[in-house]
Amino acid sequence: MGPICVAGGTGRVGREVVRLALDAGHQVSVLSRHVPAVGSAGHHDGATYFVGDVTTGEGLAAALAGADVVIDCLEGQFGKAQKQFADGGGRLLAAAAAGGVRRAVLLSIINCDLSTFPYYVSKAAKERKYAGSSPQTVVVRATQFHGLVAGIFAAGARVGLIPVFKGVSFQTISPADVAAELLADALEGSPATGHRLRTVGGPEVLPMRLMAEQWKTVTGSRGRIVSVPLPGSMGAFLRAGHNLVAEHAVGTETFVSWLEKRRESL
Repeated sequence: MGPICVAGGTGRVGREVVRLALDAGHQVSVLSRHVPAVGSAGHHDGATYFVGDVTTGEGLAAALAGADVVIDCLEGQFGKAQKQFADGGGRLLAAAAAGGVRRAVLLSIINCDLSTFPYYVSKAAKERKYAGSSPQTVVVRATQFHGLVAGIFAAGARVGLIPVFKGVSFQTISPADVAAELLADALEGSPATGHRLRTVGGPEVLPMRLMAEQWKTVTGSRGRIVSVPLPGSMGAFLRAGHNLVAEHAVGTETFVSWLEKRRESL
């Protein structure tokens, strides 16, 4: 197995991929718009960091040079970054093909093609870029992260009310568990061409109210849990259960165990 390039290797999932790859003895290059300072949470000793930007193509060739696989953990949640998210993926894939990269692995979101929520739409558009790419590609769709739901609870608790969306359950997963799946797909021996789509979910499906109760217990919050409707496309998506994939539960870190590890920072 040759070197691994992690695009977006300083983000919440990307830095976990870098850590796991280094621990397994792989040579790792990291593509990011900003190189993290030595000693910071986003920096891993042993990785080689490259400044690059998929919206312009700057720095891509250098980061991908000699790589056997690229793992794309880039994000584009807002504004210009979201609008250029899919095209940026296309530039990364083109640079990978030109550099002789064998495989590209993309982190995406479960059933993003079933939602009209703009962020999910951009994810689905990027998936299509990968499906039509020349290197072998794997798209790994993950359920929502533990931190998303915890963040909703924390935001409400600041005003004394912990919101629970009516009729909604989650199957949240930790970034470390997702990173392990991405790395496994990067290292898997398989045919040199083709495209594959797989979905991974957290270890348990829980009603949002139960998750709120668990969050209160771990954090000691005195906020009151209140049921609220979630309107719009995201509400419809969640109530339909499109965020759940019980038959593909692969994560090992539960919501509670994830919270307990971060008790002091919550």
